[in-house]
Amino acid sequence: MTRPPFSFVDGALDRADALRDDADALGALWPHARILLLEDDGRALAGGDDGLFAPTGAQLGGGPGTAVFLGLRGEEAWFAQRAATASPAVLADASRRVDLRAAAALWPPRDSTTFAQARALLHWHARHRHCSACGGELAFVRAGWLGRCAACGSEHYPRTDQAIIAAVTDGRRLLLGRQKPWPPRRWSVLAGFVEPGESLEQTVAREVLEESGVRVREARYLASQPWPFPGALMLGFIARAEPDEPQAGDELEDARWFDADAVRAGLAADWANADAEGDGIILSAPISISRWLVERWLAEFA
Repeated sequence: MTRPPFSFVDGALDRADALRDDADALGALWPHARILLLEDDGRALAGGDDGLFAPTGAQLGGGPGTAVFLGLRGEEAWFAQRAATASPAVLADASRRVDLRAAAALWPPRDSTTFAQARALLHWHARHRHCSACGGELAFVRAGWLGRCAACGSEHYPRTDQAIIAAVTDGRRLLLGRQKPWPPRRWSVLAGFVEPGESLEQTVAREVLEESGVRVREARYLASQPWPFPGALMLGFIARAEPDEPQAGDELEDARWFDADAVRAGLAADWANADAEGDGIILSAPISISRWLVERWLAEFA
């Protein structure tokens, strides 16, 4: 598989599904396993060099308990658990806290990818403590991958929200939009969540029309990216559209067509300076599939 140019994909663990029901095997792996410790706000513990802090099970003590089994990297098991469950002696060695976007920019891809998996799963645990059918308390089994209601027996699985993200073109220009809370020079391709009973291609057409008034003729899937903010999967498309004049809908502050020169300049500008004064647009950070879709549009249409 070709190495992706965006974050949270490269270096993924072997999920080792067969081990999730094997408490003895997980217990045997625990002493030499690596454990990601996350704060309740989603940040991971890091050392003085801002690198990933992942002590072994032996350093934490005990056994897997309520830790979530993430998978294997070779023979090494990886788990995740709340930092609040670790002893003060262990936490004393972790002097910093790093959010996922910073980790994607600073850490080796395999570390930030594992962090992304852990963050999404622990967020699901924190937000799904009770059964949606009867309100009973959930007990997490299968090493943290299944919530079972103690009252009615209903089973609940981790949720991933599918969303499309599309580089929309009329054949010579790229459609970009911006949301009001964004820095003044930041622009991006359009995105939106899939609705029930809807195909991905239908979602592309609907979302683009709702957000910009532009009519999509066809859409072609390219790639996907986990986007654990908190639990989405971005499905990337290139879409051909009519050369309609964009009219921003309720979700966007503005939507416009941009030619290839403006897009190249936006890619060349420092994405971290989108709130600085200046002319021209600035596009998304390299960690995002959004930027990669823009680059693919340039390669194919410009």
